[in-house]
Amino acid sequence: MALTADAHILPSPYVDLDRDAWARLRRNHPMSLSAEDVTRLRGLGDRLDLDEVEHIYLPLSRLLSFYVEATTGLHRVTTTFLGEPSAKTPFVLAVAGSVAVGKSTTARILKELLSRWPSSPRVELVTTDGFLFPNAELERRGLLQRKGFPESYDRRALLRFVADVKSGVPEVRAPVYSHLTYDIVPGERIVVRRPDVLIVEGLNVLQAPSPREDGRNGLALSDFFDFSVYVDAAVRDIRAWYVDRFLRLRETAFADPASYFHRYAALSDDEARATATGIWQRINEPNLRQNVKPTRGRAHLILSKDESHAVERIRLRKL
Repeated sequence: MALTADAHILPSPYVDLDRDAWARLRRNHPMSLSAEDVTRLRGLGDRLDLDEVEHIYLPLSRLLSFYVEATTGLHRVTTTFLGEPSAKTPFVLAVAGSVAVGKSTTARILKELLSRWPSSPRVELVTTDGFLFPNAELERRGLLQRKGFPESYDRRALLRFVADVKSGVPEVRAPVYSHLTYDIVPGERIVVRRPDVLIVEGLNVLQAPSPREDGRNGLALSDFFDFSVYVDAAVRDIRAWYVDRFLRLRETAFADPASYFHRYAALSDDEARATATGIWQRINEPNLRQNVKPTRGRAHLILSKDESHAVERIRLRKL
């Protein structure tokens, strides 16, 4: 339907596709993951299955492989034009979204699928958890109860890490975060060596640049991204998934005496639900509403999930 001049409706920058329309874009590309692979990569509480991978993530990996090839060609043309020596520039992919929405599973699945395309055999995945300040530093700054909020990260170190990878530094190191101890692991590092694709997964990776004291905007992490995916769902559904995951963790990871959350292992079902709901309401939901969800419109592609954790709609930004 054509819009009249007084309709006051701005055209959307996205193409909106339902599940079936998106699935057809795989164009008969063979499925490269097995059911065992999906089980291994699936996060706790995520109901991802082989059908979901085939209909949602396989077409997405196909699209991303085109982007990788096109971006590589563009860099080659640009360096030739500038008379600079040709050097490989890694393709940087961001995966963003709320706690418990399934972004970590999305990142792991994309890593596996992309590594099977000829254009990107070497794919590395780094989560921004490693760039959280250590608990002692968070406590010193009064931020321990705001873990996951933008100010709880060493943003300069994270920006420097991605910039170094993007600029082709031969070996770049990132800190390691332990979900068991809920803290940075002293002295441990992930080493990234010139990948074809670097996937950066985290809550706040799509944040806009912060204004500097002189009024100009500084660099944002997203300035180094070639493509970004936001995993979306209704807040009420994410809350339910978070509480369900907490109950599952109480029986698994929390049961380990070394776990930071071991004190929750003996809670009854009702006590665990109340505790999880309280944590969600105090920390995760405010962070989602204030910092994470507002970045959704900055993503190149949005995966929208229904209450069953299945992707029901895909929005792809037009070029």
